[in-house]
Amino acid sequence: MKKIYHLCLSSHDEVLFRSESDLVRGFNALALACLTTNSSLLADGLLTTHLHYLVQTEAPRETLYRMRYSHVRYFNAKYKRMGKLGEKKPFCLEIEGFHHTVAALNYVNRQGLHHGLAPTPFGYKHCSANAIFGKQLGKTSTTSSMMPRNQRYKFLPEQSAVPDNFRMDASGLLLREDVIDTAQVESYYGTPRNYLFQMNKIGDESSRKEQQEERSSTPVITLELIEQGTPTLDIGQLMRNESGKHNPQMISDLELCELIDATLLPKYCRKTTIYETSLSQRRYLFEMIWNNLWASRHKRTTDAQLRRCLCLNTKE
Repeated sequence: MKKIYHLCLSSHDEVLFRSESDLVRGFNALALACLTTNSSLLADGLLTTHLHYLVQTEAPRETLYRMRYSHVRYFNAKYKRMGKLGEKKPFCLEIEGFHHTVAALNYVNRQGLHHGLAPTPFGYKHCSANAIFGKQLGKTSTTSSMMPRNQRYKFLPEQSAVPDNFRMDASGLLLREDVIDTAQVESYYGTPRNYLFQMNKIGDESSRKEQQEERSSTPVITLELIEQGTPTLDIGQLMRNESGKHNPQMISDLELCELIDATLLPKYCRKTTIYETSLSQRRYLFEMIWNNLWASRHKRTTDAQLRRCLCLNTKE
């Protein structure tokens, strides 16, 4: 019997995705993992340091294993890296109950907001927020910008079987509105208006009370529980981000990785990937970026962010 699960894979020492194209390939790998396990994807949120998704399946951990295996093969080949990527044990939670499911859907779709990457859930494109009620909210993709079928293989693992109704946009991304079981998700929200309300409300006691009254075996879904798979995060900051106080002065992991990979590595290290550099070279880049960014009025970074983007915490 298929049940609904929330899964989270995180990486504390290095990022899981260094570029927009990595995030595209990561979602495609997740979509294919759900297809091969006969699972229904309900929501997803991919960030540089971790990913969340809700899936209805009989094999929750197999969906993550298949996605992870595919993505790590791609990532290691691209960046000339070896070994596993991410934490050894993912966080997996069975979701039981209508209100519990709605709360979990809300938190996964609001990942970009929680992590200060956008002022609204709809401003972060690497999640399923824009796929729900897309037609009614004017967010559907145009057929003129789709990837030609004879080019799709470049953005998928070898010998991947994708249904004919799965479209791919110009960036190589399988469209979330095709991959996700939007009909089931929309049935939980009922109307586009309620969906907008749920996406814009801050987690409150009313949600806790509704869940407690369900007598579900699932704990009350909160931001702290959803992010249990990423214990290094500052939950207090995530809660402050809930109010939409996006800080554009903070450089994102993707921006920082692009600076490192496209500009600094070829200029100062004569290398193509961060994994080809020595520890002393990474430390040199750390000091350079830290001093220059903090002297700039445009962007800010943190010690932890620099270390993960430069892979300074890895054991290699």
